[in-house]
Amino acid sequence: MQLQLANRQKVKIKMALQGPSGSGKTFGALLLGFGLCGDWGKIAVIDSENRSSELYAHLGRFNVVSIEAPFTPEKYIEAIQICEKASMEVIIIDSISHEWEGIGGILEIHGNMAGNSYTNWSKLTPRHNSFVQHILQSSAHIIGTIRSKQDYVLVEKNGKQVPEKIGLKGVTREGMDYEFTLVFDLDIKQHASCSKDRTTLYMGKPEFKICVDTGKLINAWCNESTSPIKLPSNEEITMRVNECKSLEELLALYNRYPEKQQMLHPEFTKRRQQLLLSNNTKNIAQQKTSSNGTTNS
Repeated sequence: MQLQLANRQKVKIKMALQGPSGSGKTFGALLLGFGLCGDWGKIAVIDSENRSSELYAHLGRFNVVSIEAPFTPEKYIEAIQICEKASMEVIIIDSISHEWEGIGGILEIHGNMAGNSYTNWSKLTPRHNSFVQHILQSSAHIIGTIRSKQDYVLVEKNGKQVPEKIGLKGVTREGMDYEFTLVFDLDIKQHASCSKDRTTLYMGKPEFKICVDTGKLINAWCNESTSPIKLPSNEEITMRVNECKSLEELLALYNRYPEKQQMLHPEFTKRRQQLLLSNNTKNIAQQKTSSNGTTNS
């Protein structure tokens, strides 16, 4: 256990594309993946969609791990581990929804279990959580696709409870989207908007089309070091102080290194006095200069 400064450097993005059928989740994920690593051979798709990812094989020679029912969390975990052992840099899980609502997924397993429904969740939740943790702790970039469907709530009208549409909802466990660093919501026109963004890259931005450059931008954020800038030594700053030719230059140097202000205050003050004296001397000389350019004696 050690206390150290926070630093984002060479992180692996964990993101999701959420949208209805036909919104371009798989296609967008592949473009993102290529933007992230620049090598189709380093991209793997965990395909639970009846090998639908191979419809886009014309984009490049990416890899596919096809999984079939039952869509248990353990089967997804095994597929992730296969990709990691093959040194894949980008793993696309297409789709995450089957782990929750597919044949042999969490909901079906729960429905087939005997005994108390509430108690049974205590047996299933660790299995789902293990799947989530393998995503979050993976050594690769992870892009998960999540199906969405129309969501409803019951409202009272004329004394009766009737369903009312409230928009689209991801087909996965409640709160799954909060596990990701980035979540893009896609509509049927394949326009993307950002519903969660811890990178601040897309915060408040208008809708856009996902492309290779989207992945490149995210990759640049992943590899941008946030390490504190190494400060020059006191001797180096003192040398720069003495090289300042104006008060403005000296002030800019003083404000540039707030960490050094107190320690080097005497040096800055000394140089400021020297520059003030120099300026006063120049002003006196200028005052003695006559209008015809000669100096008064």
